[in-house]
Amino acid sequence: MAGARILLVEDDPAIARSIIYTLERDGLTVTHSLLLGDARAQISRQPPDAVILDVGLPDGSGLDLCRELRAAGSLPVLMLSAQGEEIDRVLGLELGADDYVSKPFSPRELLARVRSLLRRARMPAPAPAPAAGPFEIDMAGQRVSLHGRPLNLTRREFGLLADLLRHRGRIRSRDELLDAVWGAGTDSTDRTVDTHIKTLRAKLQELAPEHDYIVTHRGMGYSLDITRGKGD
Repeated sequence: MAGARILLVEDDPAIARSIIYTLERDGLTVTHSLLLGDARAQISRQPPDAVILDVGLPDGSGLDLCRELRAAGSLPVLMLSAQGEEIDRVLGLELGADDYVSKPFSPRELLARVRSLLRRARMPAPAPAPAAGPFEIDMAGQRVSLHGRPLNLTRREFGLLADLLRHRGRIRSRDELLDAVWGAGTDSTDRTVDTHIKTLRAKLQELAPEHDYIVTHRGMGYSLDITRGKGD
């Protein structure tokens, strides 16, 4: 991970200094932006390997930049928030953030989360999923089409759908999905899986409203049924 470039978007000088010191001591290269406008310019000039993004900034919400980054690609994003409210966490994850840390936090915990983000981003693509009915999947490009129409998925949504396609017809527990998509030892929770499944299901139904491909098995997990009609 040494030399990986991190863009920190944080307007509190004390918090920024602590994060920069911790990350640079570990061999990472940190660029610091106080404002969203400067962060956008930095990303345009030289995309970093990951972004640490505060929610509350003087010129807007970090959630808006998170949404933009997800629309543009799969750049890893870790969100920070001083509020620590569940609604902020859930909204950040729904917009495609890869991880979320509430202030106050331990610098060592933050470093561990950043290392995990970088490690997962550099993992080789898993084995190709077999062709599955209306789904066409490109593992290398991390793209999926449904009935010939491309799905606009975040990296985590893609990982979940690819895993469910590989194991279609089998129930995948939340722990299995966390290990497969977020990586073993992740601090993310069952709620993280549920939130991403919710947004994935909505995107599938936008293209195929007559189908409900993802099956919820209460207390057990999720499965994918490529033949399932809505209400079946």
